[in-house]
Amino acid sequence: MIRARSVEKRYGRRRALRPLDLDVGRGGFLVVTGANGSGKTTLLRLLAGLAAPTRGRLEIDADRGRLGYLGHEPLLYRDLTALENLDLFGRLYRVPQRRERMGMLLERYGLWEVRGERVASYSRGMTQRLALCRALLHEPELILLDEPFTALDLEGAELLDRQLAELSGTSTVVLTTHDPDRVEPLASGRLSLA
Repeated sequence: MIRARSVEKRYGRRRALRPLDLDVGRGGFLVVTGANGSGKTTLLRLLAGLAAPTRGRLEIDADRGRLGYLGHEPLLYRDLTALENLDLFGRLYRVPQRRERMGMLLERYGLWEVRGERVASYSRGMTQRLALCRALLHEPELILLDEPFTALDLEGAELLDRQLAELSGTSTVVLTTHDPDRVEPLASGRLSLA
């Protein structure tokens, strides 16, 4: 599903990602680790099509409409409620039976009771849970998660653990983390960026 050959990213003279080769098959689960500034976020942005490589060749065998992306920013409208946010994204992605899918995700991530409240009133952890709902709403075949456990409490992290276990082997997942042991049992591959 993902094939990269000598892919590198620079911003002017600053190298954001050193050249790398990468192969992730359909249904694979790649765990990416590395120090801050090593290029983890840059790699996910390249895979999501939000940036282009400076050098090298990158092939992604997935339609952009079948890609789920969770970055450092939640990509939610703070003045809208959880329901309004998910409804908007559900319409954009033409999610069949979106109301049922929205309800299932909000219930699963413990947000059903606050579904009518504006996102601006949410804690950072609640916002992260809703951002996960947004990224998974359209049942993407390629899921890119940049530090998805950030700001989650124990319950939220355990919910995400269960969700990732369900996705393992059915969707292709690329996940960056500073805690690789947490997702090691699901990993089909590991990439450490220097």
